[in-house]
Amino acid sequence: MLMTRDEFLRWPRKAVTLLGMSGVGKTTLANKLPRNRWFHYSGDYRIGTKYLEEPILDNFKRQAMQVGFLRDLLRSDSIYIASNITVDNLDPISTFLGKIGKPDAGGLPLAEFKRRQRLHMGAEAAAMRDVEAFIGKARDIYGYDHLLNDAGGSICEIDDEGMIRALTEHTLILYLQAGDDMEQELIRRAIASPKPLYYREDFLDRQLAVYLREHGNGSADEIDPDRFVRWIFPQLLRHRRPRYEAMARQYGYTVNARDLVQVREEADFLALVADAIDRKTRGG
Repeated sequence: MLMTRDEFLRWPRKAVTLLGMSGVGKTTLANKLPRNRWFHYSGDYRIGTKYLEEPILDNFKRQAMQVGFLRDLLRSDSIYIASNITVDNLDPISTFLGKIGKPDAGGLPLAEFKRRQRLHMGAEAAAMRDVEAFIGKARDIYGYDHLLNDAGGSICEIDDEGMIRALTEHTLILYLQAGDDMEQELIRRAIASPKPLYYREDFLDRQLAVYLREHGNGSADEIDPDRFVRWIFPQLLRHRRPRYEAMARQYGYTVNARDLVQVREEADFLALVADAIDRKTRGG
């Protein structure tokens, strides 16, 4: 949704979608806004608790069935397994996504990895299409004035017209742009603690071919899972940057993620957005 500075500031029921790589500060920003006025809609939370709930539980059960003691209890319905996903703990989703590579190192076969990636892509698009309904729910059921949509880092990878329409017609798009120094920090974090990620399939296929050639692996099943994530993450940053920028250029506004440290309360956030609108209006 495009608007003027005054239109945004006068907007009685604000709804803002945050774009950016995981780690740039989307959730931290959400936590700075008044909890009694801003509904924090976490796309990843919605994915894990609705659209991937069953596949995530199936993954847990599949692992548990490999343990004789647990297998017998599960088969007799003596125990049940549940995930405890929260906005601040999304590990069950990461565990389900997994990493490509050697099975004996915790990796997934290529076909299964891609299957889970496709499930995540569909779930993320569906969760973003739900934002429109939650704008109403936040107000009518829970009594919140405004909604902040904390979108997943991979949203820029998804080509879904319904998702784009839902976000651009009902929310203001705000891209939290990571500068070179922040991108280097994100890379350092990925190297120190490689985590499962979503990749567009065409991007994955290209990068996987390069990795296999450079590292002398005959197939994806020979890859060290963590080593591959460390290697591909800088490529992923470079790949996503122009996609984020294109979304912001066409549909929304951009702020430097480093400027988020200046946000201490709601008024600071509103000023940050209003200034971003001004810059785009002036062509800056």
